[in-house]
Amino acid sequence: MFNIEEELKKLPEKPGVYLMKDKDNTVIYVGKAVILKNRVRQYFRKNNKTARIEKMVSLIDHFEYIVVGSEDEALILECNLIKKYRPRFNVLLKDDKTYPYIKVDVKSDYPGVFMTRKIQNDGAKYFGPYANVASAKEMVNFIKEKFQIRQCKNFKNQDRACLNYHIKKCLAPCMKYVSKEEYRKQIDQICLLLDGKIDKIIKELETEMKEYSKNLEFEKAGAVRDRILAIERVSEKQKVSNISENNIDVIGLYKNEVTVCIEIFFIRNSKMIGREHYFFDELKDMDENEIVSGFIKQYYIDKKDFPSKIMLRYDLEEKELLENWLSNKANRKVELKSPQRGEKLRFVEMAELNSKITLENKVKDKTDIMIELKDVLNLNSLPLKIESFDISNISGNYIVAGMCVAQNGVIKRNLSRRFKIKTVYGQDDPRCMKEVVTRRLKHSIENPKGGFGNLPDLILADGGITQIRAIKMAMQEVNVNIPVFGMVKDNTHSTRALIDENRNEFKISEKLFLFITNFQDEVHKTAIEYHRKVRDKEMTKSKLDYIDGIGEKKRVALLKRFGSIKKIKEASIEEISEIKGINKNLAEKIKKEL
Repeated sequence: MFNIEEELKKLPEKPGVYLMKDKDNTVIYVGKAVILKNRVRQYFRKNNKTARIEKMVSLIDHFEYIVVGSEDEALILECNLIKKYRPRFNVLLKDDKTYPYIKVDVKSDYPGVFMTRKIQNDGAKYFGPYANVASAKEMVNFIKEKFQIRQCKNFKNQDRACLNYHIKKCLAPCMKYVSKEEYRKQIDQICLLLDGKIDKIIKELETEMKEYSKNLEFEKAGAVRDRILAIERVSEKQKVSNISENNIDVIGLYKNEVTVCIEIFFIRNSKMIGREHYFFDELKDMDENEIVSGFIKQYYIDKKDFPSKIMLRYDLEEKELLENWLSNKANRKVELKSPQRGEKLRFVEMAELNSKITLENKVKDKTDIMIELKDVLNLNSLPLKIESFDISNISGNYIVAGMCVAQNGVIKRNLSRRFKIKTVYGQDDPRCMKEVVTRRLKHSIENPKGGFGNLPDLILADGGITQIRAIKMAMQEVNVNIPVFGMVKDNTHSTRALIDENRNEFKISEKLFLFITNFQDEVHKTAIEYHRKVRDKEMTKSKLDYIDGIGEKKRVALLKRFGSIKKIKEASIEEISEIKGINKNLAEKIKKEL
């Protein structure tokens, strides 16, 4: 039995990482500390904790800790453990997207230019990242259009030149129509372009154009002139006004009463090459400083391309520690800067403004869904909490149910619940639905602060009239009244409409239709996945699992000794009694049951 107060006394006064775990031994939070004893004890003392920390502490069943040599080591271990366990109370990125880069395989005799998402230690040059895939594709296409480089991925000598040579989009190195030196000159110019050194490349091209004109090669001079103009246009298109820094990431944060949005801008070579945003729910009472620190740890842990500076509003408590960690990962200096005035501050403000607009747009979309549901279904209030139920079985066997929840217009997978049917035997979905909904409603009535939370504002049944009526019977049994509607499907098993118990169908917008479809798919998925799990578990059970007195160890020992159920049947009571933990009475029972 883990005694938290006793274990707190044993904590060392050393740096380390601690892991908070619930009763299921699931890691729910990972943190680091300069002094473990002081930091961990704070969680269990009466002080002004936020609602989020209060909730986390209420779920802590036990904790573990790992002592390390320094705070730097603690930060590295903390980042790795958060990545491994993805605890629900840490700041977590919900996607593991990889950004595209432009690759120039400079090690080959005739290099190519391609888009890739994987950086390898292969001697090639990589430019990026491009947050917008379309931007990376546009740049690659621009290079292929304006420079006569090979466009085949697997370069090899050919018997004849391809079409690109004849339309003057390639110099046909495969036919040795161009020297390595002449071809390399183009690649060097492309690298200058991707590196943002526009002035240098234009100067080189102007010299080249004048040389062609001097030699009366006016067609070639015209081609170079067109290339200069195109580069100037694409450069101007990418330019970010008044930004002198050439390799920075800019972080902006905005939060409302529900969600946090972080917007990150990528500036490379004084050009905006893209941006990305991330949403974090249930962090509204966390300090901005802590949110941004957590975001930086998560975002940069697997990065290959690092900026020289990261601009942000907040002067982080962990600034020096994070700078050391980032610099070690990048093998060069990386700084965290909190500008107070001038162009850098204005750019941070731009990132913050974009995060605000992004979050407001997201909230508006979700609010629009709730407003439309209220209006279309004639509800008395906004359906802030919506629940849906679905039954899954095969011919009345392995009957289970799934429940899904949408809060504030967002489907919350972590609030999904699963049920085994206890009182219904055989194929009777309406009675199963009544049982499940009754059990669910009783949870909130008896313990509103429990795992199910408050009662829903709206229930959507995965099915038609019979399911709606079954849910209404469940509500009558516990004396509550919640609006109920059905999500019905057509002959192709696609969501068709919302209906009430009188078979009235409700006309809804495309946005709401998409939400209902996703909600119905989610509850169906929850139910069927649990059904498969229960079915697979039952099908792998042996007859020994149903004999009282036979647990896992004795079952394994019996099968290990005799090899199969058939051999156990054939064995004598004396032979079965030889198994450790099985006496003569239990051996007789085993023989009788089998």
